[in-house]
Amino acid sequence: MKVLITGKNGQVGSSLIAQLTAMPAMDFLALGRKELDITNSEEVNRIVTEFRPNVIINAAAYTAVDKAESEQSIAHAINCQGPKNLAVIAKEINAVIIHISTDYVFSGDKEGLYTESDTVKPQCVYGQTKLAGEQAVAEACDEHIILRTAWVFSEYGSNFVKTMLRLTQTRLTLGVVGDQFGGPTYAGDIAAAIIDIAEQLQKGSHHYGVYNYTGYPYVSWQEFAVQIFESALANKMINSPIAVNAITTAEYPTPAKRPANSKLDCSKIASDFSIIQSDWHAALKSLKKYQ
Repeated sequence: MKVLITGKNGQVGSSLIAQLTAMPAMDFLALGRKELDITNSEEVNRIVTEFRPNVIINAAAYTAVDKAESEQSIAHAINCQGPKNLAVIAKEINAVIIHISTDYVFSGDKEGLYTESDTVKPQCVYGQTKLAGEQAVAEACDEHIILRTAWVFSEYGSNFVKTMLRLTQTRLTLGVVGDQFGGPTYAGDIAAAIIDIAEQLQKGSHHYGVYNYTGYPYVSWQEFAVQIFESALANKMINSPIAVNAITTAEYPTPAKRPANSKLDCSKIASDFSIIQSDWHAALKSLKKYQ
């Protein structure tokens, strides 16, 4: 199987590289923004046509959620036009495209879990551009997988876990939002799920479309922070407990509106691909690698 990966320096991209490197039978090409500007259709067509992958994994994205409010054109180019370019060439060379999306396509005001078929209604520019990217991919290439995930963390890049660990160096008490809920998702598990899906599709599976994939159990940001600090204490990364007080979204205003409910129903991916939700508790056990 030949795999082309965009966004090689991101959390999922880095995780994909680490896992595929350990799979000798896998021929992959991982590219970052310097090697491939996905918003440039001519560049995309040239590089993809030269490599001719069976699977294109788009892990590239504009993820600066708050900054997107003032950089709408850039966010749209990367999150919509770029995926469209990849999907168009994927169809031309008869490749599958696996595109990573987000819980931000939903309004976040539903009670219970969001399914893949629930009404989409993004509340910020980031979510709007990611939804536009989903739609562009689906329209351009029938053989697509759109994987919606949330609250991604890993040993790579910047993320909530790393931010919390950094704050332990200067703070003994923190206020963390307690009225937004979701499933923290380890990027290594997202990568493993994507590789599994790609392999199943190459072996003859005909399941395409939109899938949810997040971690479990669902918690608030404040509850997630508590678990991070408990793991840090158990790993002897800190010497004393950190007090984490729950605050409201209103008490921590941001330029972009976040979904209050990011809990995604992941039963479809379990049914079609036998992939179970990420266990973020397990991912936190080896916390020292996140430093």
